[in-house]
Amino acid sequence: MSEPTIGYRIKQLREKRKWSQIEFAKKMGINNSVLSRIESGKRPIEDSLISKAADIFNVSSDYLLGREIDSNNRLFVENLFEDPNLGLWFKDIKDASPEKQEELKQFWEFIKQKENKR
Repeated sequence: MSEPTIGYRIKQLREKRKWSQIEFAKKMGINNSVLSRIESGKRPIEDSLISKAADIFNVSSDYLLGREIDSNNRLFVENLFEDPNLGLWFKDIKDASPEKQEELKQFWEFIKQKENKR
């Protein structure tokens, strides 16, 4: 699985707030077509716009750049690895072949569907 790009992170944060590209582009002081290309990874983002987006979203520039995970994910990861068995299990999954990972994903989806029917 590849690391999310800055454009992907911006898009996720924008959508989480239910802002359209036009709304967010106005806040950023850029054209929405520029924002569209940034979000799709077709255009690099200037440093000044990274800082502005971080301020608007109330996140760090490091988060947007992928150098830091957000606080919700950090708490999840910390809790996850407090249980040594879960930590080992996730390491095993990470080290598994893509085919085995896909099998596990499909099995997990089956379990979730089964629980939802109860």
